[in-house]
Amino acid sequence: MRFNRRARLDSDQVRTRKGGAAAVGGGAGIIGVLVLLAFQFLGGGGGDLSGALSALENTQVGGQGATSEPIEGCETGADAERSQECRIVAVVNSIQALWGSQLQGYQPTVTNFFTGSVTTGGCGSATSAVGPFYCPADQQIYVDLGFFDDLESRFGASGGDFAEAYVLAHEYGHHVQNLIGVRAERSSGPESDAVRQELQADCFAGVWADHATTTPDPATGEILILELSEQDIQDALSAAAAVGDDRIQEAATGDVDPHTWTHGSAEQRQRWFMTGYETGDPNQCDTFATDAL
Repeated sequence: MRFNRRARLDSDQVRTRKGGAAAVGGGAGIIGVLVLLAFQFLGGGGGDLSGALSALENTQVGGQGATSEPIEGCETGADAERSQECRIVAVVNSIQALWGSQLQGYQPTVTNFFTGSVTTGGCGSATSAVGPFYCPADQQIYVDLGFFDDLESRFGASGGDFAEAYVLAHEYGHHVQNLIGVRAERSSGPESDAVRQELQADCFAGVWADHATTTPDPATGEILILELSEQDIQDALSAAAAVGDDRIQEAATGDVDPHTWTHGSAEQRQRWFMTGYETGDPNQCDTFATDAL
């Protein structure tokens, strides 16, 4: 992945969250924890917390001492080529530029870096164990940067900068779903709504990848990403496969149980990413209307 070194970056789209243990009132704290643990056990590795939100919608949730700070030192594409944080800023800028051009009324949102644990603006608290996630209540994305190391060391992905980009694009896919009203009920199984929602987010990630080198920044008119290689796409596919339900289950227990799937198999995740990448058309990502997942 090669960046336009002269292109300006909008670092306001990425922030760092520090501190802030969640204060959960109304006697439902354990329910929230159990929902998050279920999310971790059933898949992790990319998703949203809509299920947790449903469980906590009548619960008073607040943060104690949490602060949010802008990412500093990320001004141009040259910075993106020397720094992981700035690279993520550039990728987020590119993803949001694409959806701003594709989706009428698109509302930009923020990606939050955190370490260890985080208090969200509406989905309670979470730890790095749940992986990157989207909170529909505050319409923001949360990423512990350590997850990208885990993709290689724990999940066996090939790594690479574009593996990170795939994960981010998947989470922004959930933001797009939230804006257009796609919300799956908490469910599991190989053809469940939860799986369809995750595969659609993979497809949306592929749509962005197809347009990444041709979408100009709306503020400057500059292309942020100049080139993607075949290796970049292979790295994205490796990451998609690594967080397939079957791969995670087999690595954890030696068995695969499709009835508990919430994110889809490795093959499904790769195939839907490629559907988006090969067509570049979000209308081809309607996983809810097909019997061929």
